Amino acid sequence: MIAVDTNVLVRYLVRDDAERAESARILLEGLTSSEPGYICREVAIELVWVLERSYKFGRTDVADIVVELIATDSLIVEVADEVAVVAHRYRSGGSDFADLMILAAARRAGARHLRTFDRRLSMEDGALFIEP
Repeated sequence: MIAVDTNVLVRYLVRDDAERAESARILLEGLTSSEPGYICREVAIELVWVLERSYKFGRTDVADIVVELIATDSLIVEVADEVAVVAHRYRSGGSDFADLMILAAARRAGARHLRTFDRRLSMEDGALFIEP
């Protein structure tokens, strides 16, 4: 297994640096189900942030990319089921991907709810706003 960093995925997807994009393509397209790439949840979170903020990708496109990564046989995405649920929720609007991942992690840990000062996140099931 080979761990893949965010910048490799970005170069592969955006192709804004021809030399690095080609290196990323060779690496990613050379992965197999027996020698897969590994994408940790932090890379998934950072990928969404970079595509959204730096490259102005829309939520639908970003969510589609995340779901496609999960479906790729030659990639293992950490907590893939959780990331897929978050991608679906993120696509429909509301909270940021990172905030939804935090909420999902709280659920996975068995928390009754997530307390937050983030009003938008507090609208999600399982999150409660803290009044200042």
